[in-house]
Amino acid sequence: MELTYRPRRLRRTSALRQMVRQFHLSPLDFIYPLFIHEGAESEPIEAMPGINRWNLDGLMKHVGVVWELGIRCIVLFPKIKDDLKSEDGIECCNEGGLIPRTIKHIKQEYPEMMIMTDVALDPYSSDGHDGIVNQAGLVLNDETVSILCRQAIVQARAGADLIGPSDMMDGRVGAIRKALDQEGFQDVGIISYTAKYSSAYYGPFREALDSAPRIGSTKKIPKDKSTYQMDPGNAREAITEAHLDQQEGADILMVKPGLAYLDIISQLRKQVNLPIAAYNVSGEYSMVKAAAQRGWIDEKSVVLETLLCFKRAGADLILTYHACDAAKWLLAD
Repeated sequence: MELTYRPRRLRRTSALRQMVRQFHLSPLDFIYPLFIHEGAESEPIEAMPGINRWNLDGLMKHVGVVWELGIRCIVLFPKIKDDLKSEDGIECCNEGGLIPRTIKHIKQEYPEMMIMTDVALDPYSSDGHDGIVNQAGLVLNDETVSILCRQAIVQARAGADLIGPSDMMDGRVGAIRKALDQEGFQDVGIISYTAKYSSAYYGPFREALDSAPRIGSTKKIPKDKSTYQMDPGNAREAITEAHLDQQEGADILMVKPGLAYLDIISQLRKQVNLPIAAYNVSGEYSMVKAAAQRGWIDEKSVVLETLLCFKRAGADLILTYHACDAAKWLLAD
């Protein structure tokens, strides 16, 4: 058999494979999500093995470990006490609240660590939605955006580097950009949840924050977030959202979830030149951890392959709960 070209020639050794590899992973690719609460102790999250809700002392020590692993960006998510939650989620605008205090502590000890924040009402809402819900059960867009702008300013004032609107209200990126600029925060970036789907993969995250919609109150509460988050059956709509966010001033675009939506990442990569982030969400994380604990898969191999696939699809950055483990494995290799 005469063959002119044998692709296997470039697969023959590990060195050859690494030389011609088109995509590579680095700890610098990762944004590491961290959960915080007001408790006296840090506590494990049952649905997310290896992930904790940190108290402030525990968080500060952990951020030091994260920095030493070469990860340069974290994103903060708060579990808010029930007595601070309200229908309008106004605690999100409290300059003495959990998130602003945490940002200030991190910046004092690790000033070079990039801090991304979450802009949405669900952790602060007694209704468990990303926006204000009226008596008829409608999530109000413009009224919500007004509060989100105030929330973003509070976070920027505390020292946040990247504001992450995750609420999927229409027009919020432009409104937040304008509000930040008017307050003198022109250098604070916006990493927009551009294509955030109404997904079943978010379950463990909502347990971690106790932020699921609260059915059964005195008013009609939507049972899910499908009236503002994207329909999993839609792809072209993501391109529309990307163009809108780019026009409104977003600096980075995000697709969430990541693993089941690699096609969306790939399509956006062809449509826009802005950096794209993929969110490797809690459900994706928990499935891998559960299978690994049962010995059904090799955790290291599956995690690194998964993260590499995000890069291959077109993501520049990856929000992932695997960040610390992946960084350790990459450094060891």
